[in-house]
Amino acid sequence: MTQRDDYPALKALGFDDDELKELGLWLPAVGIAPESLAEMYARRSKKKDSLSALKEQVRRMVNASRDKGITVRHVWFEQRSASKSYVRREEFEKACAAIVELALSKTLLVFKTSRLSRRGMGQVGLLLDAFDEMAACILVVAEGIDSRRNRMLLAILSEQAREQVSDLAEFVKLGMDAHKADGGWTGGVAPFGLMSGGKTLIRNPKEYPLARRIAEYLLDRKTPNWIANKLNSEGLKTRTGKNWQATGIIALAHAVTWAGLVAKRDRILDEKGRWSGKYHRGGKPLLDKKGFPISCGEGVITFAEHVKINAILASRAQRGTSIGDRSRGKRETVALLSGAMRCPHCRSAVANGGVNYRCSVRQNEGPSVCVGVSTERKRADGAVETLWINHVLALSPESETLHAIAKDWLSYKDPEKEARKAEVQAALESAVGREMQLKKERFVLGRMTEADYDYLWRQLNEQIDAHKEELALLSVEADLSPLMDPEALTALWINAGIGGQRALLAAALGPQGITLVPSRYRGDRTPILDRLVVDWRDQSDPSALTAMDAGVEFAERTRQRRKAAERAAQGPVEGMSAPTPNVPSESHAAQLEIPA
Repeated sequence: MTQRDDYPALKALGFDDDELKELGLWLPAVGIAPESLAEMYARRSKKKDSLSALKEQVRRMVNASRDKGITVRHVWFEQRSASKSYVRREEFEKACAAIVELALSKTLLVFKTSRLSRRGMGQVGLLLDAFDEMAACILVVAEGIDSRRNRMLLAILSEQAREQVSDLAEFVKLGMDAHKADGGWTGGVAPFGLMSGGKTLIRNPKEYPLARRIAEYLLDRKTPNWIANKLNSEGLKTRTGKNWQATGIIALAHAVTWAGLVAKRDRILDEKGRWSGKYHRGGKPLLDKKGFPISCGEGVITFAEHVKINAILASRAQRGTSIGDRSRGKRETVALLSGAMRCPHCRSAVANGGVNYRCSVRQNEGPSVCVGVSTERKRADGAVETLWINHVLALSPESETLHAIAKDWLSYKDPEKEARKAEVQAALESAVGREMQLKKERFVLGRMTEADYDYLWRQLNEQIDAHKEELALLSVEADLSPLMDPEALTALWINAGIGGQRALLAAALGPQGITLVPSRYRGDRTPILDRLVVDWRDQSDPSALTAMDAGVEFAERTRQRRKAAERAAQGPVEGMSAPTPNVPSESHAAQLEIPA
């Protein structure tokens, strides 16, 4: 018997097989016209919310679909907040795509408007436009809304749901601020060695001895790397059963809650000044009216020890380097394969060690955890350059990898365009939301004359049309022809720089990345190409072998030219004239861009 694709999700909700058969969610919906099929979307905001209520919602949505003669094709379930703009709801997007893009069904079932969206009229209005183009609809079971007949009511209720979230967020923030000022623990993950005792932090009897030992090591000026290797060599694990890392010990040292103090942390904002849902690490102690730190319970260390440990760590900082210097901001990656190449022993990513690539676990957790692997950075980068060019030239024009490379390259090369695309999308949602509000003022509340409504409606629709037109232009697919010509592709790679090359490489790699096979012995002369195992995103097209051979030949010629140029830069050898490098001309460099 063929099993439904959503069977694992339904079992996770707690349904047994007999009830699924009773609800008609046992057999796949095959041989049924899309007009008689529906996508069901169920969501809960937090994991602690009861599954019983969610199961009852599914039952009621199934019964409502039966009354309308509709069969549920797929149940999409996820645990996500719908109010925060930075949260992406993958299952909701899949449910909508099944209707708008794949035309598998014509109805989207949700239990309440708040389960559909809490981001207001803008998002819901655009969704309704897309559904109207596909002759599809949204059914809201609890409120009895069919978007084909109650579009305005659905838009108003979605705006009401957004306002409820705003009010709730304000009340929660006020309560949290008051709780912190009173010295209360606001919840979350307690630092290692401590645990929640209700409204305060208390010492965890299982973790405290080891946590105190780490603190004493730090006070004794032991480095975080040394501490991590020491604990791992003794077989000691973190709270989650993982190996200790230097970065985790540094995070403990900077956490004021490790000293049993209330933390004051700044929010991380996005480029538009909106909260991203994250906070800056560490933070500072929250002070009372007299300027003293506010305690929220017991700590592993005292406030004086916290200050001393941070002073020790800061004394080792070297300005302008990766060692403890926080003044540099985010560093630009200078190594091509950092994060892309993996250790064969522990499958962790290799890190840039200067002239070599080295296993990051060996560096952060010590040799007791992983024996590690290393290779010269320069020759590994050159080998991957050849492999990438050969592989891309061997792809067919229909390959998804080519489109991914073009997209990622455009995002890297023209970030302003991608940022503009996001701005236009946001402006479009805002304009649609204002249009819904305008209709509410005219037709529901009756507070606007027909003449005023017509004038404002025309103005808004001109904005909406302009935004849609600009969005369509910004979404035009890239020209892939430069990725199929050996000379243009090689020139594209050479002139991209490290950041661009990393974007191009990432688009072509599969989830396993590049594995570096360890050398057989010290001084092993095995060619580096034989030590690299690459997981490409898709398989090469055998019909493109001719292009691949041409790419190999051209890549090798280019490498020789670059070596000659390097030798020339070092000065001519006595008795020999310096060779003239053959570099791409300005006319050829114009082909390096992938035009939109």
